[in-house]
Amino acid sequence: MSDNLSELLGRKGLKDNLFQRLGETAQADGAPSDEELAKLADKFLIGKANTYGTASFYDFLKPENKGKKVYVCNGTACVCAGTQDQVIETLKDRFQEDEIGHMTCLGRCHENSAFHYGKKNYSGDAINKIDKIVDDATDLNNDTYHVKASGKAILTLPYTNLEEYYNPFKEALQRDASEVLEEIKTANIRGRGGAGFPMGLKLEFCKNQDNDTKFIICNADEGDPGAYSDRYLLEERPHSVLFGMLIAGYVTHANYGILYIRAEYPEAATIVQNAIDELRQAGLIGNNILDSGFSFDLKIIQAQGSYICGEETALINSIEGQRPEVRVRPPYPAQKGLFNKPTIVNNVETLAAVHYIIANGGNAWKQLGTERSSGTKLVSLDSFFNNPGMYEVEMGTPLNVVINELGGGFKEEVKALQIGGPLGGLVPISKVDDLTLDFESFSKEGFLLGHASIVSIPKDFPMIKFLEHLFDFAAYESCGKCFPCRLGTKRGHELISKATQSDYKIDRTLFNDLLTTLTEGSLCAHGGGIPLPVKNAMQYFEEELKTYFN
Repeated sequence: MSDNLSELLGRKGLKDNLFQRLGETAQADGAPSDEELAKLADKFLIGKANTYGTASFYDFLKPENKGKKVYVCNGTACVCAGTQDQVIETLKDRFQEDEIGHMTCLGRCHENSAFHYGKKNYSGDAINKIDKIVDDATDLNNDTYHVKASGKAILTLPYTNLEEYYNPFKEALQRDASEVLEEIKTANIRGRGGAGFPMGLKLEFCKNQDNDTKFIICNADEGDPGAYSDRYLLEERPHSVLFGMLIAGYVTHANYGILYIRAEYPEAATIVQNAIDELRQAGLIGNNILDSGFSFDLKIIQAQGSYICGEETALINSIEGQRPEVRVRPPYPAQKGLFNKPTIVNNVETLAAVHYIIANGGNAWKQLGTERSSGTKLVSLDSFFNNPGMYEVEMGTPLNVVINELGGGFKEEVKALQIGGPLGGLVPISKVDDLTLDFESFSKEGFLLGHASIVSIPKDFPMIKFLEHLFDFAAYESCGKCFPCRLGTKRGHELISKATQSDYKIDRTLFNDLLTTLTEGSLCAHGGGIPLPVKNAMQYFEEELKTYFN
């Protein structure tokens, strides 16, 4: 049935997109009406249950979103910083309680106190100027943070100009697509979204598919609390991402590029659209680019609030206008993805690295980093660091260097770091000296590098409270397709909540069985990955947690 839906929803291509229409109908009141959902169902030849089922899933389309005027960040970095209760209390002076909603991580982890109002994000001291924000048009949404490369600047290299920056693309158009692809394969760049799969192999799988229609999707749904590297690239280096998409399209013979940008990054969508307009005006996208025979166009689709859309098959379902449930693989997206066509989904940072590879050759990238983790990596440091911000480091850089030399150490005592988002490892401070920033080191020590965002857990923040927050997040964001994740994350949250609110003791055997079921039975990394930081906490903070278990 889902294959049939994909075909139906792909009849109009990307020009008239159901998911985009759903977002447009929600703008006035916060959620589409039943009448609007029925009209869209008729227009796209699908059942009314399909449009309602899709709309009811997303934070910013569901009926509960009606009437919301301001949203408070409830991401892990802001929770650990302890700033958000005061933000809510301050907002209540200007808004009714039912007008205040939530957003999960606004990418303001470097200063916290984050909230969203009027299609703009605010943080830091902005909450103390809420009257001015509401009453006057201001630029108080602007923020600053440290940006530095510890070695060779690649992703953080300042942008020059359109003509100079796209010269490597123009030169690539004069080469055979297979030759260009070989440079990416030689570089051995691995996906920066967390999975670490070689980009070149993924592109080759898609290239070898015989189909006249193929898609390149930029996964800009950076939902990992603590991460804002994708936001940095989209807002400060948008052309690096667009360049990577053009090259990916050229080597796979795809003609369509989609940037799926999260609703929580409204400024990023505007900036990227301006960059796309520049490309169009310069003749670098569209039909028969520079008389090369290669045609490629770009389109932004705004997400509507769902962490699971960071998983590539859920993201594909989302663009189609279906509920963003994870698909069973195989077939893989490179074989059968958006509208059942071969599709490449790459993370923002992965695509941004392509410019250096094409301009300097695959070997230049391969010589940086380690043998298996080549190149550089962006690392997001949160507000607990003396120098919070965005740092570009070579893979293999000691974590101690990142924390103490680049980050300047901590403002207060920190007991653990969650690295790589909710599915990443929970690293006790005692293990920092044992880790280098690469996939292999983290895996060997029982952690996961993931997106490489760092959220600090201060000494006085109860670890049981952190685990309760983690399971709450996991349960809320589950797509619900598989039982282990849908039920297991909720049961985990219930067990921990009961233990914190009463004298109930969690049965350790039962809890371990739950974690095993999540790890081995979940359909994707959402349910399968949540147990890792929980197990890390149980291992390294047993003394603190033992009173909650028997």
